[in-house]
Amino acid sequence: MKVINNDFMLHNKYGKYLYEEFAKDMPIFDFHCHLEAKEIWENKQFRNITDAWLGGDHYKWRVMRAHGISEEKITGKASDFEKFKEWSKVVPLLIGNPLYHWTHLELKTFFGIDTELNENTCQEIWEKVNQLLETDEFKARKLIEKSNVYAVCTTNDPIDDLKYHKKIKEEGKFKTKVLPAMRPDKALNIETGDYKEYIGELSNISGIEIESFKDLKTALAKRIAYFNDNGCAACDHAFNYIPYRRASEEELENIIAKGLNGGKISKDEEDKYKTELMIFLAKEYKKYDWVMELHIGALRNNNERMFNKLGPDTGYDSVNDYKYAKELGQLLSAMDLTDELPRTILFSLNPKDNYVLSTIAGCFQGEEYGISKIQFGTAWWFLDHKDGMTKQIKDLAASGILSNFIGMLTDSRSFLSYPRHDYFRRILCNILGEYVELGEYPWNKEFLGEIVKNISFYNAKKYIKIK
Repeated sequence: MKVINNDFMLHNKYGKYLYEEFAKDMPIFDFHCHLEAKEIWENKQFRNITDAWLGGDHYKWRVMRAHGISEEKITGKASDFEKFKEWSKVVPLLIGNPLYHWTHLELKTFFGIDTELNENTCQEIWEKVNQLLETDEFKARKLIEKSNVYAVCTTNDPIDDLKYHKKIKEEGKFKTKVLPAMRPDKALNIETGDYKEYIGELSNISGIEIESFKDLKTALAKRIAYFNDNGCAACDHAFNYIPYRRASEEELENIIAKGLNGGKISKDEEDKYKTELMIFLAKEYKKYDWVMELHIGALRNNNERMFNKLGPDTGYDSVNDYKYAKELGQLLSAMDLTDELPRTILFSLNPKDNYVLSTIAGCFQGEEYGISKIQFGTAWWFLDHKDGMTKQIKDLAASGILSNFIGMLTDSRSFLSYPRHDYFRRILCNILGEYVELGEYPWNKEFLGEIVKNISFYNAKKYIKIK
């Protein structure tokens, strides 16, 4: 049974035309993902489809658990084929879930397989895909090249030495640009038990003995300069909520001293520390013309027992429901007060906050950028499905300038996840076609085509200024 046809997600003639003529063959700018530069440098060869698909993919792990599959056959010691077979049992049940669509888009795009994955077809698909994965054409670099990826921005801690990014660049053979994007969450999370240990590592890599808040800023500034020298053009921050609470220098020194001595940090102290450090970081990002990404609204590691067993990023996070509009506005305003607010992308994990982020973004735009300085980022993580993307696109269209949107990202650890961009582009074209079909926008195909190409690729390329 064929799952993905040519008109998949395209339900009107205008959308079909826009997709075929303008969206389908556009390059991909993967400006936020969790691929490892080491695996790209080594040109990783996957031992089988389980290794490529199920290793580290907490999207799949969650639905497998929801079907009652034992942890042994998800993250445990079961054989790779057993894990794949269990996954194949779940796939046909995922009606309305993007994992059903992504699974079959990836099978078709990379492996030429149109058959539905289920318990009856899993053996045949297992053998065919694994045979292809044994060849050089299906190593990590080729998978990226097949997907027409212009650039990949990996996610890297400030203490990363970036040696694999350097090796890729020095080798000069890989067409796709592989660049670091800094994620200094561990330096911000003073409330965690491993903060003191992390600051020790930051001291070592920066050559700055961190004993004060001033030292911390000096060390981070040094690492930002190092990342900039190695091609970094973006940074990422994950927030459960947005803190905003100002503090004096004396208060900050007392807070960091407590953190470095393993003391318990109060909520008030945490918010003050994070507020002041974010304002400092924003100034550094602006200095180097970086883009600042704020991913807001995850409630992480809900299941303490499984966190103790498997660690973070294993499928036990959820959507949060904090209210943070006032604090976000205040934080951006504090950065903007001295004209040191960098280009910023605001991502919401809770759709209730779409208008919060989109309208706050509208308060800090700037004419010198030629494109929306503050972006309302694409539907992300739990929202990157048809309904979530449709809502985000329409909410942005209603409250901002959809034509300036920088579009999709993978946010993935998988080299096979690039068809998600195709999924997004089909949804985008269908929405634009609907506006035309309903008489809400004229059918100017060349103009709309430029909008499609810009959202698919060119806006992101213009916005994130690779050096």
